[in-house]
Amino acid sequence: MQKTRKRKQEQQLQQHSCSNKTTTKQEPYPTHTRPTPEDCLAIRDDLLAHHGFPQEFVKHRIQRLNQKANTEAHHESVKSEPLDGDGEEETVLDGLVKTVLSQNTTEVNSLKAFASLKSAFPTWEGVLAAEPKCIENAIRCGGLAPTKASCIKNILNRLLENKGKLCLEYLRGLSVDEIKAELSRFKGIGPKTVACVLMFHLQLDDFPVDTHVFEIAKAIGWVPAVADRNKTYLHLNQRIPNELKFDLNCLLYTHAGMSTSKKVYPAIIWGDMNLQPHY
Repeated sequence: MQKTRKRKQEQQLQQHSCSNKTTTKQEPYPTHTRPTPEDCLAIRDDLLAHHGFPQEFVKHRIQRLNQKANTEAHHESVKSEPLDGDGEEETVLDGLVKTVLSQNTTEVNSLKAFASLKSAFPTWEGVLAAEPKCIENAIRCGGLAPTKASCIKNILNRLLENKGKLCLEYLRGLSVDEIKAELSRFKGIGPKTVACVLMFHLQLDDFPVDTHVFEIAKAIGWVPAVADRNKTYLHLNQRIPNELKFDLNCLLYTHAGMSTSKKVYPAIIWGDMNLQPHY
């Protein structure tokens, strides 16, 4: 039964292997044929069996499932009951600022910094009106306070100038490429931040590449040895099926974190999984 189900999954991946070719970016490594959809499915399944789904990402997974259910219900004109979650509504602007605060720090520290910022300034208008030093003091526990405060102020200033209000909800009606173009206009917002906003806060299919995911991708031969991180991002988003991107990214991130905590990174904990070094 399990083999039959897996064979069916692989057939579905083959049928939809081209469904994620939505980006207008050119494939940086057109002759590098890994990862295949089968590679992605095998590693997703192995990591899921090894770790279970990471608790820190469950909230975002529920949001994605709710959105999918609502979309399907809309097409069928049937009201869909939401899955269990924490009930919190998070704006896209909240998500972008959270992602900025997460740069070069731990998730614990970045969440503390965001909570501190919202406690000090309950509205984004309050943040915009505040002195930079006050913002820095509020987010200092997240590290790089001057840089991050400047980035947040710039986002808010540009939004007010261009849109007349401090809101990014209009992004929900745009395509992935249009969202990337919009967010990339903000100073200090790079491809990884954009990808995280797409995946976690807009529930769209994208595959962020941080340092750990980048090193794993090189170690298992998913990109050439000479690859850089930006080209790895472009390549993996072309190669990984959309339906696997979210789970696979969360699991690789978790796997890398556990490896670093045991002081064996970048020699990943291979075990019996398909994450074998590729030379």
